[in-house]
Parts: sequence; C-alpha cells; structure tokens
Amino acid sequence: MEIKKILEYDIDDKLRNKLQKLLVGSFGTGFPSDRIYYKQLPHFRFVVSNEQEDILGQAGIDYRIMNLNGKPILVLGIIDLCVEKAYRSKGIGTLILDEIHIFCGDKYVDYILLFADNAKLYLNNGFVSVKNKCKWLKINEEDQTIYGIGHERIKELMIKEVNGKKWEEGELDLLGYLY
Repeated sequence: MEIKKILEYDIDDKLRNKLQKLLVGSFGTGFPSDRIYYKQLPHFRFVVSNEQEDILGQAGIDYRIMNLNGKPILVLGIIDLCVEKAYRSKGIGTLILDEIHIFCGDKYVDYILLFADNAKLYLNNGFVSVKNKCKWLKINEEDQTIYGIGHERIKELMIKEVNGKKWEEGELDLLGYLY
C-alpha cells in the first residue's frame, strides 16, 4: 500500500474516474455522480492505493481560518474520508488519519476538524466530539448555489488538537461551507 498527497488540480481523468467510483460506492447514490466532491473541492487529498493502482481510500483536505469565540483558529478539515468496502477494517482509515496528523506536525495548524456520521474510527484515533454552536454557509449540493447561513449545534462535530492549543466550547464560525 502507498499513500500519496495529491493536489486537487493535479488529478487527471484516470484518477478522477477511480475517485468517483470510490466516493459513490462509499456514500451511495446521494453522492453526485458527475464530480469528485460533494459541496466544494478540497485543496488536496491523501489517497491510498495498492500495487495495481486501485484506489483503496481517500480523504479530502481543506485548510482555512475559522473563528472560535471571536478568535481566529487554523483548521485542517477532513472531507469525505472513505475506504473501498472490500478493504474496510484493515487499518486504511487509521493510516489516512495518521498521515494527516503527521502532516500537521510542523505546519501552522491548531486543530483537525471533521463531521462524522459514525464516530468510532475517529474516537479510536484521538478525536473527540465537541458540542459547539456552529455557523456556516449553506450550499445547495445539486445546483451549487448558496441558500443561506446555518446556525445550530451539530452533534457530528469532532476535533483533534494538533499543536497544543486547547479547544473551547462556545461559538464556532466555519467562515465557509460545512464539510
């Protein structure tokens, strides 16, 4: 197995087709069939492949400033982490999360942040659930237009402290879309 960091604009048609198959296979028919992102392109991805160049797993990465209780924080967001069904429970998700954590080690990143429907993988890899009230830009996934501002507590919000900065409860403004 090999894990690579791939910049979004370097993805060619061959890789795009493989990622599309993985994403639709992992997230079902609700995932757009004409693209390799749900709401917005990530900045880059960590992609796991085997010797036959099959894509076994991936995670999109978004780097941005957010606002936590009136103070800017540096966040690396994980988008659409998924593993090919036949390869689940073989450590690939953990491999991706470890690679992301190592990547953050010498970077200006305060937290890794994600939204998880199933928290088990993340809890086993050092993430914690937090209960902040969030504000974000609502995007209609079908026609990719803005339709409002969301403002509520999101139970799926999980974070991992990276470089010693402690997380605070309170108000989190994502200053952009919800992953």
